[in-house]
Amino acid sequence: MKWLDSQAAELGKSRAALVREAVSSYRAEVQSKQKKDWLDAAFGIWKDRTDIGDAVEWQRRERASWTRPWDDDYEDVKAEFPDLFDEQDDLEREFYLNLQRQKKT
Repeated sequence: MKWLDSQAAELGKSRAALVREAVSSYRAEVQSKQKKDWLDAAFGIWKDRTDIGDAVEWQRRERASWTRPWDDDYEDVKAEFPDLFDEQDDLEREFYLNLQRQKKT
C-alpha cells in the first residue's frame, strides 16, 4: 500500500485511479493473449481434411464461386471453373457488357 500511495502521489492520481488503470491494462493484455491463443489453435485446422481434396484448390474454387457476371475476371474464372456458371450468368454478363458499351458512347 505504501508503494501504491507513493506512486499515486508522484503521478498526482488517486490509488483508485492507479488500480483502475492497472486492471484495464491487465485486461487488455489478457484479451490480446486469448485472441492469439485461439488463432494459434486454429492455424492449420484444415491440414488433415481429406473430404475437400487439395485445400488450396478448394479455396480457389470457393473464391471463384463468388465471381459475378459484372466482375472484371468473369471470363478467366469461367474458363477455369466452367461448371460454376450457367446460361443465366452468361445472359447477365452480356447485359452488363452492353450497359458498359452504352456508357462509353
